[in-house]
Amino acid sequence: MLKAGVIAVQGDVAEHADAIRRAADRHGEACTVETIRTAGVVPDCDLLLLPGGESTTISRLLVDEGIDAEIEAFAAAGKPMLATCAGLIVASSDAKDDRVATLDVLDATVDRNVFGRQADSFEAALDVTGLESPFPAVFIRAPAIDEVGPDVEVLATVDGRPVAVRQGAIVGTSFHPELTDDSRIHGLAFFE
Repeated sequence: MLKAGVIAVQGDVAEHADAIRRAADRHGEACTVETIRTAGVVPDCDLLLLPGGESTTISRLLVDEGIDAEIEAFAAAGKPMLATCAGLIVASSDAKDDRVATLDVLDATVDRNVFGRQADSFEAALDVTGLESPFPAVFIRAPAIDEVGPDVEVLATVDGRPVAVRQGAIVGTSFHPELTDDSRIHGLAFFE
């Protein structure tokens, strides 16, 4: 049985846990989901999710709890990880903001709040590489990816800017895939 971990220092933890369970069921995988607030749990996980929230707060709490080094080791081991919205910012190599201690596990430069404030939130039907039909992406105070390294594949764009990428076993999205009933992004990241 697979063990999925959802970093639970901030963000849509329950929604992501539900999406992982739905994706596992759809792929015929047995999977338990554990929320992670302290160090010592990440090394026992097979899959890892770094949700959204506020990137400066998330990065500070990861460092304070000692979870940051565990996530870096998890990624270095080539295990599947999904980082969404602020999680994408924290996972990146450059957040263009000195207040964010990035994990540098995804070779991308990310700009915070590019798509506007809370009031500018929107939904878009995205064509995502690896999915047969458009994904109903929800963008809330969303970042955009400015640059990607040579080993990063762009999976989806909005207005010409990357909003979903993959580097090895790591998938990053600017949007919140957990806010829909569609668990295909979680499936793409973890089970395909």
